[in-house]
Amino acid sequence: MQNSRPGYAERFEAPHYAASLPIPFVRASLGARTVAYLLDILFIFGFTALLTLLITVIGVVTFGLGWTLFAILPASGVIYSAITVGGSKQSTIGQRLMGLRVVAPERGGSVDFITAAVHALLFYVAVSTFLLWCLDLAFGLMRSDRRLGHDLLLGLAVVHAR
Repeated sequence: MQNSRPGYAERFEAPHYAASLPIPFVRASLGARTVAYLLDILFIFGFTALLTLLITVIGVVTFGLGWTLFAILPASGVIYSAITVGGSKQSTIGQRLMGLRVVAPERGGSVDFITAAVHALLFYVAVSTFLLWCLDLAFGLMRSDRRLGHDLLLGLAVVHAR
């Protein structure tokens, strides 16, 4: 729809094209994402402690055979993110407390288990290497939608939950 006022050029009204977006992009701040991650560190610690207890009990019941499951403990952060972000609420517990969720706008909004696990894995690889972490963060600082490098690689966005 065109709007023409005397003395002004014709322009298109925003509601006609903005209403057709499948997911409203309300960018999440990098500060909220950082606080959510710091909270998630606490929850990952608790999740790891529960896994340790469970694997210990399984190991005792299976006469030591189950203790081979201790090999999955280093991946407990990736498993935590895959379960929570790949679940129905699409966010980790820290992200829920900060009012954030992870969406896949190109695929209709929902994030599956595998994509959530790869997203977490890419994040932990970037954080473990200073140069990659700086590059990942630079994307978020330069882009108006505050998507980090690992978000862009997988086509995900962290937005405010509604």
